[in-house]
Amino acid sequence: MAFEELLDRAGGVGLFQVLQVCTLFLPTLSLPFHMLLENFSAAVPDHRCWTHILDNSSEVFTNLTHEALLAISIPPGPNLKPHQCRRFRHPQWQLLDPSATAANGSEAATEPCLDGWVYDHSTFTTTIVTRWDLVCTSQSLKPLGQAIYMTGLLVGSMFWGFLSHRMGRKPMLSWCFLQVAMGSAGATLAPNFFVYCVLRFLTAFGLAGAILAQSTLVVEWSTTHRRDVIMIILSCISSTGHIVLAGLAFALRDWRNLQLAVSIPFLASFLLSWWLPESARWLIIIGQPEKALQELHKVARINGHKEAKKTLTTEVLTSNMDREESKTQGSVLDLFRQPVICQRICAMTVVNFSLMLSYYGLVLDLQSLGGNIFLLQTLFGVMDFLSRSTTILLLRFLGRRMTLVGFQALVGLCISANALVPQDLQTLRVALAILGKSFLGICLASLPMYKAELFPTVLRVTTTAFLNSVGRLGSIMGPLIKMASQVLPLLPPLTYGALPIASSLVFLLFLPETQGIPLPDTIQDLEGRSSTAKNSKQEVVIMESTWF
Repeated sequence: MAFEELLDRAGGVGLFQVLQVCTLFLPTLSLPFHMLLENFSAAVPDHRCWTHILDNSSEVFTNLTHEALLAISIPPGPNLKPHQCRRFRHPQWQLLDPSATAANGSEAATEPCLDGWVYDHSTFTTTIVTRWDLVCTSQSLKPLGQAIYMTGLLVGSMFWGFLSHRMGRKPMLSWCFLQVAMGSAGATLAPNFFVYCVLRFLTAFGLAGAILAQSTLVVEWSTTHRRDVIMIILSCISSTGHIVLAGLAFALRDWRNLQLAVSIPFLASFLLSWWLPESARWLIIIGQPEKALQELHKVARINGHKEAKKTLTTEVLTSNMDREESKTQGSVLDLFRQPVICQRICAMTVVNFSLMLSYYGLVLDLQSLGGNIFLLQTLFGVMDFLSRSTTILLLRFLGRRMTLVGFQALVGLCISANALVPQDLQTLRVALAILGKSFLGICLASLPMYKAELFPTVLRVTTTAFLNSVGRLGSIMGPLIKMASQVLPLLPPLTYGALPIASSLVFLLFLPETQGIPLPDTIQDLEGRSSTAKNSKQEVVIMESTWF
């Protein structure tokens, strides 16, 4: 493509791209903080009803142990441990008689926790669950809050996608960094759960724009042969964030302190992002070659190509990009008006929805696996880093298409198998979950460059925003499906497992290979490639990207 030649004249991949990655290091590292924060800030500790005998300091029974007082105050639950949501209406003193049977206690009248709950603070000093009593009859509010957060990502993807197509990538990126920082920090002051959910929604709304803008900027300033390397580096930085989050949560056991800590990196990123140039590729497409030339000169100067000021002129840029400038810009209607784009959009809709639903259904429920959630989060992060770091080799040897097809199928098999493993085989369940998460990491690391290669510049942000919105719809459904586990325990895991297998078949049948192909800039480029591919019986691919 013509822009590839211009980028080569500006130094190709050099110091500028290194500085760009360094500037985006903090926000990329911090993405998992906000996505997976509620594994810790919304952890559900052991709890029981508050009772007068056990918890009223004015009543002291020196001749009775704590266990004895617990037995006469709280009935046994389904797992024979003290019930978490009910208490005896009156103390059952007869249960202290050694000859008393369990039937004596089961026949006694019980009532809900009318005076609140007592929580185990050995792991976390406070969480939003203990702050607003999101247990028992209110336990569905936790997944509802997660769904509201995912809704913010969905709405943000649509809004920022439209805005960046009109106003550019750079201003949107800086604003979104600031919005994430302010929304996340503000959540620490929320007086009730409703306000907390609103602020989390606004945080997610800004985070969607940050993800969209930074991935698009990186792709559009990268050459064809180095694009996959740069995207995998950023993906591995994101994986490192999983490990850092586990360390932060271990050190900061109060949800407010943790919430505030994950806000600081985005405030720093807002201050550091001022120097990033706008996408010259986008400026050319919208008919602003003078501004594009300024950005190209800036990049060339950073890359040490001083002669670029002479070789990169308005005349050279105009002659090289004349074909691109002469084309009309793409609109949202073009997503479904052009047959080749429509087919890819429909196929990618299934892929994005399935992967996001399975990903968030798996990673937002660490407590269901049992054990130490800090260790589990660290293991997830380590395996995710290792899997994503090997993605570049897989992409080079297998190509984009076969990598995504194969590992989506493996994701589905791991999650489905995990659903059938008995609860007492905890080690095997954890191993399958970690494998599934690793395979998901490979899929999500491959998607960013694939989407960028699949759609032309005039529609790249629009299609990315649309597909991100579809993916966020899947991420909303993940926590909501989890709510059905109380009635149908196998429904959530089997759903999480079946969808990636189905999407791998869709991918195999309807999407092409894009490895080594320059980015298309116009719809006409894409149609020309499609015709060439049909005549030569070769497949061509281009697809979407997201780290989460």
